[in-house]
Amino acid sequence: MSFVKKSIDNNKFKNLSICVLGLGYVGLPLVIEFSKKFRVIGYDKNKNRIKSLKKGIDFNNDINFKINKNISFTSNKIDIKNCKVFIIAVPTPIKKNFHPDLNPIKSASETVGKIIKKGDIVIFESTVYPGCTENDCVPIISHFSSLTPNSDFFYGYSPERINPGDKKHTLVKIKKVVSASNTKTLNFISSLYGSIIKAGIYKAKTIRIAEAAKVIENTQRDLNIAFMNELSKIFFHLDIDTKEVLKAANTKWNFLNFKPGLVGGHCIGVDPYYLTHISKKNGYMPSFVISGRTINNNMPTFIVGRILRLLKKNKINRKINAFIAGLTFKEDVSDLRNSKVFEIINLLLKKNIKVTIFDPLIDKSDLPHHCKKLFKDNIFYKKLNTDIFILAVSHKNMLNKINNNINDIKFNNKNLILVDLTSKLSVKADITF
Repeated sequence: MSFVKKSIDNNKFKNLSICVLGLGYVGLPLVIEFSKKFRVIGYDKNKNRIKSLKKGIDFNNDINFKINKNISFTSNKIDIKNCKVFIIAVPTPIKKNFHPDLNPIKSASETVGKIIKKGDIVIFESTVYPGCTENDCVPIISHFSSLTPNSDFFYGYSPERINPGDKKHTLVKIKKVVSASNTKTLNFISSLYGSIIKAGIYKAKTIRIAEAAKVIENTQRDLNIAFMNELSKIFFHLDIDTKEVLKAANTKWNFLNFKPGLVGGHCIGVDPYYLTHISKKNGYMPSFVISGRTINNNMPTFIVGRILRLLKKNKINRKINAFIAGLTFKEDVSDLRNSKVFEIINLLLKKNIKVTIFDPLIDKSDLPHHCKKLFKDNIFYKKLNTDIFILAVSHKNMLNKINNNINDIKFNNKNLILVDLTSKLSVKADITF
């Protein structure tokens, strides 16, 4: 266990070629940074993704880059067979029953297993539960390659810490945790990442420790947000403004500045299930973690319940119209995965409320089928006629336009129910967290 401040001499990496499997928020930055020093091939099964990347276009709108002589992109396994290092950065989602879905990482392990050679190194970056790398993934590589782990090929785990949409905490500015199957491989992986990571390298004692460290990072955030969400429910029943309570509490130097909100996406709302899965499998029921997940999952129901109470109070008997601004799982990101906004949409539709939705960062074709007809491409806020206005996600440019027109929106709708799930509207809302 140690901390490495500076990159190490790169002579040992002469003629090194690296393959990164999975070219999303995690994989693409790795390709770009490593290509500044090494030959890198980005591999992804999604052929449309490969086509756009070859043109220098990231349709996630998360990173701007230029193709250089060291970068190539492919969806053909043959193109990556001569690589020395394979970095697996594929998604690790959950199934509908909240169990880990290991199919993507198992498929990537199989792909590597069919082309890996003696002396090659495999590094996993995908978020998993402790033990997954050694118990689930490495045996697949060994099976398909007929090579012996830690003898014929070597492996390590270095958890990703990418925060989509965050332009401050980028790959090279985040301290990198590394771990490996033996000391020699650990030193190699540490040197490899040390050549691009300016923030430094932390060597974990074991792969399982590195896996556990990663999965609790997001679980910790999930639980802190769950606490805030439960407080917002308590203060609602006490008729106290949660936002004002938190402003007062934040004047204490050691109060943690978390806020209530919708918890979606492919990390915070997913990773705790990997931890609870392995915990239950080993005989311990993690009630605290499960409770936090339950609270966060139930927030859309809580929000819609408050809307329905206000509708009943206002005694509106005609057909109700609702408008929702922002659909992605977080602000200034175009990713719709596991966005809780869609649960709000579905709950409103079940109450026979007509819903119109808008998000300037997404394409209509990316929406679930039943939501495509609800989507409007161009919105003129000044002329918006609706009974319920919900600001669900505060994309910067969209938020500015809404705040510039919010008084007109209220003027056009005398009994408007204003819902602000971001606490960023310039006027007081009827419903906030």
